Amino acid sequence: MIKNMKYEKWQRQTALFLGSQTISLFGSSLVQYAIFWYLTLETQSGVIMTLSTIFGFLPTFFISPFAGVWADRYNRKRLIVLSDGITALSTLVLVLLFLAGQRSIWILLATSAIRAVGAGIQMPAVGAILPQIVPEKELTRINGLNGSIQAVVMLVSPMISGALYQFAPMEGIFMIDIVTAALAIAIMVFLLKVPTHEKASQEQVSNYLQDMKLGFRYIQNHAFIKRLFLYFSLAFFMAAPVSFLSPLQVARSFGDDVWRLTAIEIAFSIGMIGGGLWIASWGGFKNRIHSIAFAIGAMGLCTFGMGVIPNFWIYLFLMGLVGLVIPLLNAPSMTLLQEKVEEDFLGRVFGVQSMVASSMMPLGMLIFGPLADRMAIEILMAVSGVFLMVVAFFAIRDRVLLEAGKPEPSDTGKE
Repeated sequence: MIKNMKYEKWQRQTALFLGSQTISLFGSSLVQYAIFWYLTLETQSGVIMTLSTIFGFLPTFFISPFAGVWADRYNRKRLIVLSDGITALSTLVLVLLFLAGQRSIWILLATSAIRAVGAGIQMPAVGAILPQIVPEKELTRINGLNGSIQAVVMLVSPMISGALYQFAPMEGIFMIDIVTAALAIAIMVFLLKVPTHEKASQEQVSNYLQDMKLGFRYIQNHAFIKRLFLYFSLAFFMAAPVSFLSPLQVARSFGDDVWRLTAIEIAFSIGMIGGGLWIASWGGFKNRIHSIAFAIGAMGLCTFGMGVIPNFWIYLFLMGLVGLVIPLLNAPSMTLLQEKVEEDFLGRVFGVQSMVASSMMPLGMLIFGPLADRMAIEILMAVSGVFLMVVAFFAIRDRVLLEAGKPEPSDTGKE
């Protein structure tokens, strides 16, 4: 279905692309952790955590439908470069403000919002460009491998960021992001060769709104995409506590030491590294929906455990298990869309997926965040964990999804 780029050394191009994204992610992660920990330790407020989530995700929601259209109409490589440039520029402004003595929480929140715009532009383009580089039969393996690479970055980033947070000024941490963004842009511009996809090379006869409507109509006419996005929406909504309130829970219940906050990020990252390698070598269940439902259910069980287990080391273990199953959710779902969606609509479909990912967690935090200042976060963890398991139960029984998730003849995953 998807026309892959015609050249022999796709492995080299894939390595260059993943390398550039890894470098960019490393710098962004250092800034992300520094800002998040600064807000957590300085305020210890559920309301501030909610605002941080909203400012960090809501702009992605608003830009994603337009970014999806852009990813289908224009050169996807250039869009990725543009998004890295926006992120680097916002960080540079933040450095200058900090050097001028401006350290308001609102400045940090505004910077998070600008960075979220860059992420919103980038995500549909990244999801749509991979099938141009990677042969279809290799997509699950590469998506899983990419998940492991990102997890390694997420493992290293909090350790380095934690050390820098203790001994270096915030503006010094921010400068690293500017340097890594420049390196990533250089690799994309000078080394990566990805021809413009077919639709982008043609004269555009429709306007943005028409293309956007066609994208939504495409999703409307494909029941499995609607169902997949529905379950994703429910899962993302109920995953808000484990995703954003765990640092606050640790600070309140186990101690506000930086090493504890670092430890939960490391445990999660180690789990994701293992999960990414697992899905890359195994491929997941034959039916991709089984992998997705299993991941949601396992995440729910672990989240419930994090709400009822009072021991910090068991808490860390459960956080690691959450990380382990995340690639079993991400890689099969991304591969399913890359395989089933026509190339001309990939950007817009991934744009809607970005809308789902960027809106449901903030919506969840609108409820769970304020509640975290009124009741124990352990209760919120337990309740959300139960609901995640319910979502998994209905997903694995959905006939439309199960039919779409059936393997292609070339798939080799094992039950």
